[in-house]
Amino acid sequence: MKFTIPRLELVSLIGKAQTIVPTKPTSPILGHILIEAKGGQIVISATDLTTSIRAFLRADIEEEGSIAIPAKKFFQLIREVTAPQVEVNCAADGAFIKAGTSHFKMSGMSANEFPTFPDLSSGTQFSIDNKTLKEMLTRSSFAAARDDNRQVLNGILFQNTSATGTFIGTDGKRLAKLRMAITQKETADGSYILPLKAVEEIIKLLDKDEDSSTLTLMADKVSIEVGSIILISKLLFGKYPDVERVIPQKSPEPILLHREELISILRQVSLFVADPSSAIRFSFNPGELNLSAISTDIGEGKATMAVNYAGPQLQVAFNPLSFIDVLRHSKDEIVQLTLTDSFNPGLITDSTEAQFVIMPMRLDG
Repeated sequence: MKFTIPRLELVSLIGKAQTIVPTKPTSPILGHILIEAKGGQIVISATDLTTSIRAFLRADIEEEGSIAIPAKKFFQLIREVTAPQVEVNCAADGAFIKAGTSHFKMSGMSANEFPTFPDLSSGTQFSIDNKTLKEMLTRSSFAAARDDNRQVLNGILFQNTSATGTFIGTDGKRLAKLRMAITQKETADGSYILPLKAVEEIIKLLDKDEDSSTLTLMADKVSIEVGSIILISKLLFGKYPDVERVIPQKSPEPILLHREELISILRQVSLFVADPSSAIRFSFNPGELNLSAISTDIGEGKATMAVNYAGPQLQVAFNPLSFIDVLRHSKDEIVQLTLTDSFNPGLITDSTEAQFVIMPMRLDG
């Protein structure tokens, strides 16, 4: 295998693929990327056996072939050289890299040892607007768990029903539910749990200039094709919680909250909680919301803001960081809060169809 390619294009190509490579691979081959030169283009693949990526780029190919080489070291090398063009010449014992007057040899492994790229031919395809999909994933994934023993919570539930895609993320303490219209080439109603790592990689890919992507769904995997890059991930299996039973009905007269003002005073008062899992007391009185937190080690913090509340005094405790996260992923200057009492979940909505639920915490004192 022998090819020549502009250095910056190769850096970009490897950079997209090597993020999939595990830090501590379970086998040596998983610490490598597969480089293939065929059909007038370079194909670079990486996998951690759960998520796989394949990136394509046109190149001047003198001889076709393939090899697997260490991902991190190869990426660091190509990023450091300064020559505008890079020549890669691979033999059985490794890759020979020429960049200007510099020459390097990097040991490699046989391409036959690299895991097979999944077959997607039997999947159901959807055309997805990139901007909307990125918004759906970003505004739902923040609520997902990061390291929960219940594996399904470490992912995003995607439900496809009658050309409507619903995205749900929850860690049991907060919940985000969003919906978007999708164009599907064939009917394929179903539910799929996307691993959080795959979601985060998809969000990165959606920063590209393309307006739309192709989403392919199968019984055990999902893929997205964005321009010249294809990302594939295995799905999580298990029963996702029935979140509908914890989403309150929106009040006809919700409490209106100025989003940025509330974020600001939440940050102030949160400095007085003992640890990140502690709660802040929300006290609603006619015309105002009082926030307070007390810590024997730190002191006491209090703040007040005007609200349209007109009912009897209502006190409820929420985790300030979770509440701030919800507000950050809401839209509009004014958001709407539905509360029934001190013990049931609160519902935060805005002018979109998004629903954010936050669970109350125990009130002390």
